[in-house]
Amino acid sequence: MNRRYFLGVALSAVAAPAFAKKPADRPRVLAFNHLHTDERLAVTYRVGDRYQRSALQEINHFFRDFRTGDQVSIDPQLLDLLYDVKTYLGDPDARFDVLSGYRSPRTNKMLRETSGGVAKNSLHLTGQAIDVRFPDLPTRYIRDAAIALGRGGVGYYRRSDFVHLDTGSVRRWGA
Repeated sequence: MNRRYFLGVALSAVAAPAFAKKPADRPRVLAFNHLHTDERLAVTYRVGDRYQRSALQEINHFFRDFRTGDQVSIDPQLLDLLYDVKTYLGDPDARFDVLSGYRSPRTNKMLRETSGGVAKNSLHLTGQAIDVRFPDLPTRYIRDAAIALGRGGVGYYRRSDFVHLDTGSVRRWGA
C-alpha cells in the first residue's frame, strides 16, 4: 500500500473544520485521459447539488464510443462515484485513465464475439459504466475504494490492469 492510499483513508475519517465549506458545496472536478483517443479532459461537472450542463455535454462526448463516434448521456451518478473513489483515495488531482466509457450496441456485440467477459446487456450500453485505472496507482486500490463505498458494480481485471465501475446493483467480480 502506498502513502497516498493511507492518507486518503485517514482524511476521509477526519471532520472538516467549522469554517470550511461543506464538502457538498465544493466544486467537483474530474480529470481524464482517454487511452484510445489520447484526449484529455479536466472539468468541473458539479457545484453543490447542481450538475453543470456544459460539463456533462463535454463528458458525454469524451466518453463516446471511440470506434463509432456514437454517444449517450452519461449517468451523473457514475461521475459522483468516480469523484468519491478519488476522494476516498486521497488524491483530489487524480487523473483517471479511461479504457472504455459508452459502447454502442455494434461495438458491444463485436467485443462479445472477440473477447471474454463482455456482458450482452452491459451497462456500458446505457452510459452507466466505465473501465478505468490510475497511471501511478495499483488498480486494486480503486477496486477496494469502490467496494468500500458500497455503490454499484465493481469488476476487477488484474491481468488487463483496469477496474470496471457502474451504477447498477451492488455486486463485484474478479480476483
